[in-house]
Amino acid sequence: MPTAIENIRNIGIIAHIDAGKTTTTERILYYAGASHKIGEVDDGTTKTDFDEEEAQRGITIYSAAVTCHWQEKTVNIIDTPGHVDFTAEVQRSLRVLDGAVVIFSAVEGVEAQSETVWRQADDYKVPRICFINKMDRVGADFERTFDEIAKRLAARPVALTVPMGAGPPSQPGAFEGIIDVVAMKAMYFDAESKGQKIDIREIPAAHAEVADKWRARLLDAVSLLDDEIMQAYLEGGGVPAERIHLTLRTATLERQLQPLYAGSSLDYCGVQPVLDGVASYLPSPLDRPPVEGANPDPKKEKREVRRPDPAEPFSGLVFKIHADQHTDLYFVRVYSGTLKSGSRMLNPRTGKKELISQLWHIQADQREKLEANEVVAGDIVGVIGPKDLATGDTLCDPRHPIVLENITFPETVISMAVEPDSSAERKKLEDALLRLARQDPTFNARVSEETGQTIISGMGELHLEVLKNRLERSFNLKVRIHKPRVSYRETVCTAAEATGEFSRTRDGETQFAKVTIRVEPFDGEESVTVKNQLKPGTLPAEMMRVLEQTVAESSQSGGIVGYPLMKVRFVITDCTYREGETTEDALRAAAAHATQDAFSSAKVALLEPVMKLEVATPSEFVGNIQADLNTRHAAIVGSEPRGPLTVITAEVPLARMFGYSTQVRSLSQGRASYSMEPLKYDLAPASTLEEMRG
Repeated sequence: MPTAIENIRNIGIIAHIDAGKTTTTERILYYAGASHKIGEVDDGTTKTDFDEEEAQRGITIYSAAVTCHWQEKTVNIIDTPGHVDFTAEVQRSLRVLDGAVVIFSAVEGVEAQSETVWRQADDYKVPRICFINKMDRVGADFERTFDEIAKRLAARPVALTVPMGAGPPSQPGAFEGIIDVVAMKAMYFDAESKGQKIDIREIPAAHAEVADKWRARLLDAVSLLDDEIMQAYLEGGGVPAERIHLTLRTATLERQLQPLYAGSSLDYCGVQPVLDGVASYLPSPLDRPPVEGANPDPKKEKREVRRPDPAEPFSGLVFKIHADQHTDLYFVRVYSGTLKSGSRMLNPRTGKKELISQLWHIQADQREKLEANEVVAGDIVGVIGPKDLATGDTLCDPRHPIVLENITFPETVISMAVEPDSSAERKKLEDALLRLARQDPTFNARVSEETGQTIISGMGELHLEVLKNRLERSFNLKVRIHKPRVSYRETVCTAAEATGEFSRTRDGETQFAKVTIRVEPFDGEESVTVKNQLKPGTLPAEMMRVLEQTVAESSQSGGIVGYPLMKVRFVITDCTYREGETTEDALRAAAAHATQDAFSSAKVALLEPVMKLEVATPSEFVGNIQADLNTRHAAIVGSEPRGPLTVITAEVPLARMFGYSTQVRSLSQGRASYSMEPLKYDLAPASTLEEMRG
C-alpha cells in the first residue's frame, strides 16, 4: 500500500567533503532498521558508497538513493558527494528534494563547498536542518561553527541539541553526550549498543549554565515568531514543548530558520535527534508549493500547475540516469498523478511517447521490483524501458502535457584527449562516452575537427580520472588519456558589423539574400544571445524564423581558435528580401557568412575559467603557500583563523593549478588541504590567444 503523501520525506544529505555525510547516512539507516550492520567509510563497506571506486577512495562520487522509516514516516534519502568535481550530483538532487540535512564539521566549520551547497539549496528554496558533526575531534568548537553558519551563510540556525564538552576522551572536558534544549534533559548514547540505547538524565551541574544559555536563545528565536510563546516567555511561565515544535516546523518550512543539532556520527552520538528533526520539521510533498511548468505547445503560452495529488495528471522529472552495459535506469521524481508500469508517457522535448516497462524501488545498488506496479505523487522511483531520455527531461501524461523547469549545470572547465588502445575499439568508445554523457550532464565528449582526437570535458582532474576508470571497469575499454587542458571560451572586446550576401543564378533562376549582423560584448544570462532589430514585415514570418535560427546555429560553431563563444550578442540589423528570389537556402547562406565575418572583424579575446580556492593550513606554512599562489597569478582575497588552522581564500586561473595537490602537500609537510570550485570566466592573457593562433 502506498505511503500517504503527508508521511513522505524526500531529503538530501549535503555537505563539504569529509564532513561526515556518508557516516551519518549509515547511522540513520541502522537506527531506522533499514540495515542490520553499520558500514564504515574507512573499510569501504558503506551502503551508499557502493561503487568500487567510492570504496577505494573513501569518498562519495555518485548520489545514492535509499529509503527508511522513522516515526511512521517514509524517508527517501539521497546521499550526495562533497567534492566540487561532482557538484552536479548535488544540484540535480536538490532540484527534486523537498528538504535537506546540511552537515558541518565542528573542527573545520563552514568550508568552501558548504557555502556552495547552501547557495544551491537557497536557489531551489529547500528548507533544511543542520548537524554539527565530529564533536569528538581535537579542535572541535560547537559555538564557533554555529556562529560561522549564521555569519557566512546568512542563515538563522536555532540549536535544539548542544554538546556536553568537546574533543576526544583523552583530553579534559571531552565530548560525552548532548543536551536536548527543548526538553532540558541530558542524553548519553551507549557505545556498546552502537548508540541504540540512550540514557536520558537530568542535566549535570557542570553543564547547567550552557544549557540555560542555549535554552534562552531558542526561546528568543521562537518567541519572535509566535505571540503565545512571547507572552508565556515574558511572564516567566513555562512554554509547552508542543508549541515550540509547531512554531519550529512552520518557520522551517518557510525557511525563516534552521533547527540545528550536535553530535558525533562516528561515535554513534546524536543521530536519532536529527532523524526526529527530519520527521518533525522537514516538509512532505504536500508542504511544498505545487510544481509549475510550461505547456509545450507554443500556441498555448500559459503556465501549467500540478499539485502533489494522485488524481492529478501525471508529471515527473528525470533527475539521474544510471547507465551500464545492459540497460539504463532512470531516477524519476513523481510530482503529480500516478505512474503505472506498462504505461506510455510523453517526453515533451522529443515529442515521443516512452514505454514505462518496469518500476523499481532503489536501495543504493540494490533494486527491488515494486509489488504494486505503480507509484504516486511525492515518491522517487527507478524506471526501466524508455529509450531517449536525458537528465532534466519531463515525463508527463500525453493528454495533459507539461514541461517542468529543467536543471541547469555549470560549464565544464577542463578537457583532455582520450583514445582507445586499438582502432577496433573506437566505435565501442564512442558508444560508451555517449552513455556517460547522458548519465552525467557536466561531462561531454566531442571529436576535434582539427586533430580528429576525441576530447572529453568535465569539472576537474578527479572527475575525468573517475570517468576514465569507469570506462575501463564498466565498459571493458582500455583507453589512453593525454595531458589535461583548460576549456577556454572566446569573446569580443569591441563591436563589429558585417554584411553577408548570397546571389546565384542557375538555369535562369536567381537566388538572392543580403543580411547585416552586428556582434558586440554582452553579459547576459545565456553565453550567446541573438537579438532581432528588423522592423515587422521586413520578412515573412517563416523566413524570419529561419534567419534567427541560422544566426543562432552559426554562433554555436565556435570562434577563431575553435572554442565556444561566451558573453557575446549577435544583432540582426538589416536584411534585403526580394519576393520570388529570396529562398530559405539563400537566407541561410547570407546569414552564416555575416555572422562569421562579423566575429572575425571584431577584436577577439580568450576567457579562461577562474577558480575559487580555499587552502586550510597550519599557520607556520602560510608564507610558503601564499608565495606559491603569487607565482600562479592568484588574487588572494583574504585569510582568517579557523580553529587551529589559517584559511587562505584566493581566485586563481585554472590553467595554473594542474598538479597543485602535490605541491601544496610538499609546501606544508602534508598538513594543508584545499578545495577549489569554478567561480567565473575572466579574460586570459593576450599571449595565450597569440600562442594558439600560432
